[in-house]
Amino acid sequence: MEETTFFHVKDCALVSISTGIKAYILAELLEHLKTVEVGCLYYHFWARQLRPSFDHPEFHNDFAAWAHRDLHDKVLSERLNLIAPHEFQNLEELREELINVLEERIDESGDLPWRKAEKPFYFVKSQIVVLDTGRRLAHPRELKDALPSFSQGSIFYHFIDARRRTPERVDDFRAWLAAFSPRYDDLAARLATIDPYFLTLTEIRQQLTAVFEDYFGEEKE
Repeated sequence: MEETTFFHVKDCALVSISTGIKAYILAELLEHLKTVEVGCLYYHFWARQLRPSFDHPEFHNDFAAWAHRDLHDKVLSERLNLIAPHEFQNLEELREELINVLEERIDESGDLPWRKAEKPFYFVKSQIVVLDTGRRLAHPRELKDALPSFSQGSIFYHFIDARRRTPERVDDFRAWLAAFSPRYDDLAARLATIDPYFLTLTEIRQQLTAVFEDYFGEEKE
């Protein structure tokens, strides 16, 4: 088998970088959202999954959490919490959706744009550090036994961050399976049903493992 068909298992970490930008009121948050680097959006929507304290939070992004805990606006926090970043083609489209949600809420409430939060929202961006684990998998069947030992960083890199890197905007597992097409098209379709955003990395790993175990348990050689 050619080297190019091997699955290279990698790990990663997200380094948090302060931008020095903060907002005490919703009007400030809205204005900053129009100009901050898109890396801030990536951090505030995705990086929570790699933080040590992340388990299964009530809020799925930092904007929703701030609106609830510091601005005390339940309506806004619920609307922000429903935004699923993987449903947008890119981070600029995600930015537009955020702005639309904030502007709509501001139009509904007279004093909300100027209500001071208990704590400011700090804009943070992230830089991904990728590590090659040295593990190489030659056949999709090997993932059945390998996945349970994948670190959370590996799951994040291959199942979430990959959607920014692959031309088809899919996870690395499906991108790799495409090299074996059409044999594993059904397996790829099963992987596509796993939610990349509203599950924890541990839950994603469990579901990935279950899909591979079920598939190769059914496969007849």
